[in-house]
Amino acid sequence: MIARWQRRALLLGLLLWAVLCGTAWARGYPGLALAVTGLALGWHAAWLGLTVLLMRRVQRASGVAPPPAAQSWRAWWAECRAAPRVFAWQQPFRTHAEPDVWPAEPAGRPGVLLVHGYLCNRALWNPWLRRLRAQGIPAVAVTLEPPGATLDGHVSTLQAAVQQLWQRTGRPPLLVGHSMGGLALRAWWRADAGRTPVCGLVTVGTPHGGTWMAHWGHSASARQMRPGSAWLRQLAADEVRLRAESSEAPKVLSVFSPCDSIVFPTQAALWPGGEALAVAGAGHVDLLQHAVVFEAVCQRVQGGAPEVGDGRF
Repeated sequence: MIARWQRRALLLGLLLWAVLCGTAWARGYPGLALAVTGLALGWHAAWLGLTVLLMRRVQRASGVAPPPAAQSWRAWWAECRAAPRVFAWQQPFRTHAEPDVWPAEPAGRPGVLLVHGYLCNRALWNPWLRRLRAQGIPAVAVTLEPPGATLDGHVSTLQAAVQQLWQRTGRPPLLVGHSMGGLALRAWWRADAGRTPVCGLVTVGTPHGGTWMAHWGHSASARQMRPGSAWLRQLAADEVRLRAESSEAPKVLSVFSPCDSIVFPTQAALWPGGEALAVAGAGHVDLLQHAVVFEAVCQRVQGGAPEVGDGRF
């Protein structure tokens, strides 16, 4: 569904660009045609720049010093390059380009469940699926649909994926969620009530405490991700109770960036009581391109602890 919507949006955008440029050129305004082309190519960079400025302002207002300006704008540039690749190529046209990873002998090897965020689909994980395949690590990437639905509405999809990994590997899987995907996994664990053992939860740029940007969204899931929402408060309260009752509560690693201009203030990306891994100078989608994030997941699968780094792949 998301892929279809994004393809339509791209085609409509191209059609609008062609009509505006063709009209301007035909009427003798080549400068206007070039300006329209520049706007079409650069609007996302301008929008991302606005989110960076907003992030820095909200950080100050919340009493948290914003990251150095040079880091913020380095993250902005990385996000400007990452976002078109994900939203204009991978997700609209490459949703099933990378199948789930099942080595010839998956039994006995812990697998990884990959869960995307808001307005995304499983193609977000295409580079990760290639790398996990090269390392022989079983992996399943899901698509949460319909987009914008309440986060609890995705529990059945996640349950099926967790059970599939269990059945084919015989081992508790590692759960990995980007952005909203981390909250969806927390909602699954609450619904499961700790009955299904997992070897851990890694969240990447997840708004555990909500995000200011969710005020701009009006879908059910966006409302749930607003800071201080009733859903987030209830989720946290239920987790405290379940962790006290369950011996199978997963360990949580929160991977975050102080330069994330989608999930802010920064402390919102931290799960209370869990471990944290900061990646300096990374944007929201760009976080998944940093090798240290992938390596932290692989180390969790193998039972190790993550180390901080700043490489890319």
